[in-house]
Amino acid sequence: MRIGLITDTHLPGQIRDLSELGPLPEKFLSSVDLIMHGGDLTSPIVLDWCEQFAPVICSTGNNDPIPDPRMNEVQILETQGWIIGMIHSLEGQFRPIKELQKLFPKHVDIMISGHTHQERLEYREGIVLINSGSITFPQHKEVRLGTVGILEIEPKKLKVDIFPLGETPGSPNPGSRLYLEIDDGIVISSEGNVLLQSDPYTK
Repeated sequence: MRIGLITDTHLPGQIRDLSELGPLPEKFLSSVDLIMHGGDLTSPIVLDWCEQFAPVICSTGNNDPIPDPRMNEVQILETQGWIIGMIHSLEGQFRPIKELQKLFPKHVDIMISGHTHQERLEYREGIVLINSGSITFPQHKEVRLGTVGILEIEPKKLKVDIFPLGETPGSPNPGSRLYLEIDDGIVISSEGNVLLQSDPYTK
């Protein structure tokens, strides 16, 4: 299964929808089986636009005042033998995994979040933590193409690829690529500043 990860779109604002950033958002979303949005839409019209390309699961962000039945504060997806939990903010993602697990109604294998506008990828205590950064306001810069993520999963295997989605003319993309591949709990490959369990910052 191929899941597209986006978060913190904050639309409408300076632009109304992602198509105003060029063809790359549409091309990206058209390539996935499911879209998981980490919240801070600011308007459900973002979901309407995304649903042209694939089904959408969305968490409610702190800037999402308009209720929508397609959104929940916490989302749980069980597929391919994995339990995926998504929440807008991990509320201190450096906390021990056992503390972060309390944010979800059941034990999850993958935690997806947003809020920080900063891409981040970790693997510790057997749990994958993913923040794909903001697709529209990367690292809190003014509106421009930012970062997105692809989560490819099959039984006991996964690949996570977070990457800059091109460049907006005159507004460089500050994002960086992060990649992680896991097979039966073993890290097969990683690229970029991926925080692994052996790193002192994740102990």
